Amino acid sequence: MLPTRREFLKSTAAGVATALAASGGRSMAQTAAESQPRMVKTDALDIGYEEHGNPAGTAVILLHGFPYDVRSFDGVVAPLVAAGHRVLVPWLRGYGPTRFRDSTAPRMAEQAALGQDVVDFADALKVERFALAGWDWGNRAACIASILVPERVIGQVSIGGYSVQNTIARGQPMQARQAAQFWYMWYLNTDQGAAALQANRHDFIRYLWDTWSPEWHYTDEVYARSAPSFDNADFVDVVVHSYRHRNMNAPGEPRFLEMERRLAEQPPVEVPAIVLAPGATGLGGRPSPNAAGDQRRFTKLVARRIVEGAGHDLPAQRPEAVAEALLELVA
Repeated sequence: MLPTRREFLKSTAAGVATALAASGGRSMAQTAAESQPRMVKTDALDIGYEEHGNPAGTAVILLHGFPYDVRSFDGVVAPLVAAGHRVLVPWLRGYGPTRFRDSTAPRMAEQAALGQDVVDFADALKVERFALAGWDWGNRAACIASILVPERVIGQVSIGGYSVQNTIARGQPMQARQAAQFWYMWYLNTDQGAAALQANRHDFIRYLWDTWSPEWHYTDEVYARSAPSFDNADFVDVVVHSYRHRNMNAPGEPRFLEMERRLAEQPPVEVPAIVLAPGATGLGGRPSPNAAGDQRRFTKLVARRIVEGAGHDLPAQRPEAVAEALLELVA
């Protein structure tokens, strides 16, 4: 490793530690939660988001996954702000204050829509260049945005690796153990599953939180901070459509048909990228130490790191790993 590289990583870690200490004994969640949601209009959505830091700084967009919300990034914000960046944290469609502008529009959430939402969000805020980080749905949206507009993406932190799906052709059947881990996806492809999410969404979601991060303990207080985001009137329809569309059990929006065909070829991400793999996830098992797959999918892969002790909700559990990776990409 070159000396300049060592010096950079050392200074980055020190900067993150300083920013974390600067909270003065107050929790990062309290600090970030003080920011009132803002709203911005795109053609399809009124997107709720939080903004932190220097409006003239490099823009960093943080994208949450299912079934989480912006609170998972609370610990990531301060180091980025301390480094002079503008941090934008939107709620995805169907979550929190984000709303569909057309009250009659079908509540759809195929992968192409999630990726386009990111580009539309940046356009609405007149952000020409930006860095991205996300996991689960947010990682998929970030991968797709990087594929759609690579000239605008400074770099991407991909939590969990490449996640663009082929929604045009059915894949090979999963092994039984893997299929069992994705029980919720199959359940939501039934009317009973959709009804269960509608009637008992917080029980459903809290179970996923606990099982997807088996080495982590979520308190009731932590869950309560995110819980209102799942009471969005569109949440259930959006979630059900997402999991049915990816299994070819629901149609997508006609305007995204060509984009889904392109994404079905699973094109590589051609922007500088760092992949963070949670080492203690209850979804998908232990990540392989072999980086070949990520090197193939991310043509400008800067690093691939297994983050020990982190479950599926990696930004909430190891925020310093996400902040350090972003600072490395935007330095």
